[in-house]
Amino acid sequence: MTRFHLCATVPVHLPSHLTHLLTYSLPVNTLANYNFAGRRAVTRVDFNVPLDKDLRITDDTRIRAATPTIAKILNDGGSVVLLSHLGRPKGGYEKKYSLESLRQRLQQEYGRDVQWGGDVLSDEALAAAQALQPGQVLLLDNVRFHPEEEAGNEAFAQRLARLGDVYVNDAFGAAHRAHASTAVMAHNFAPQDRVGGLLLQGELDNAQKVLDNPIRPFTAIMGGAKISDKILLIEKLLDKVDNLLIGGGMAYTFAVAQGGTVGSSLLEADKVDLAKSLIEKAKAKGVNLVLPGDSLIADKFANDANVDVAPNGSIPVGWMGLDLGPGAREDFAGIIQDSKTILWNGPMGVFEMSNFSLGTEYVARAIAEATEAGAYSLIGGGDSAAAVQQLGFADRVSYISTGGGALLEFMEGKELPGVKALG
Repeated sequence: MTRFHLCATVPVHLPSHLTHLLTYSLPVNTLANYNFAGRRAVTRVDFNVPLDKDLRITDDTRIRAATPTIAKILNDGGSVVLLSHLGRPKGGYEKKYSLESLRQRLQQEYGRDVQWGGDVLSDEALAAAQALQPGQVLLLDNVRFHPEEEAGNEAFAQRLARLGDVYVNDAFGAAHRAHASTAVMAHNFAPQDRVGGLLLQGELDNAQKVLDNPIRPFTAIMGGAKISDKILLIEKLLDKVDNLLIGGGMAYTFAVAQGGTVGSSLLEADKVDLAKSLIEKAKAKGVNLVLPGDSLIADKFANDANVDVAPNGSIPVGWMGLDLGPGAREDFAGIIQDSKTILWNGPMGVFEMSNFSLGTEYVARAIAEATEAGAYSLIGGGDSAAAVQQLGFADRVSYISTGGGALLEFMEGKELPGVKALG
């Protein structure tokens, strides 16, 4: 992904592949039609980035994803107060979850000083926010250091609202949470001063493109551990897709539903009947529901396990399926490469173990090749996004979502509190 650098005297020009974000519309105010000149934008971003033990950022995707929004505000002559969460602190300050660790990286990203304001409720933070001049940026500490954030406390939200005179929400990854900074504080601003950021807007636009206007054949690839995490989305997709490929741990519950045996593979025994009903629904709707024909199996859950290949419904006792088998890899890749719209959510195996990552890699490569041949591909956040990044295919797919849970809930048809609050 291209990196944008902002400097105090030179406007930021967005790369051509991002300029479309200024023209799409949502049923909320967008940055394209808002002039931030002289305005102080309290901006909720999602800087929940992974850090190593030395508090160094190991993946800055979410920081870079918010840059077009920050660029628009600053280029207009506005100032920015940044709010975010990081990790899951237990209700008070913890150094490993302090956003101060991100300050240097943000200064590099924006090409200017990023002031540090400390605790979001401190008098110092409020004074620093109110003193901001056009083009300046203030970073405040983790909103989750206060339990009132996740509780959606109104008094807490009111105090946060004093930090700016316009509210911008660009934290799509947290838009499904009715927290103080993601939803409640918006109501302390006039409707015309609640604005959806470019990232949030782009996420919704891309999800709607897949759901409402797919070019066919439309293929969805669902992976991950459990059917229970994806039931609503799978049911919704059965009304949309031509092909539904099921991989990952959830495939073994489907295999049992078809009368197979799966050894000690991951199995949701209480969801076998549900899997049967989904298979029947797919048949009735004319959807090509594809399960792996074979699996890479192991005699223990470890990278150094003994490995073999077995039919997906005939895994021996004492063995477990941990990845797509060679036949399934080729089958999945072939269907994906013939597709024109692709949605992928969830890995095909235990891809964090190198010996069981090949299925996920095959799918990622097939999606990249299909995209380069003209298909539209949406990578659905979470582990799928991490896999695409790690495998080096990030620049070869159409769109990578920054919000796993938020994207799933939006595609399931649920209302996102962070979006609703902007209306």
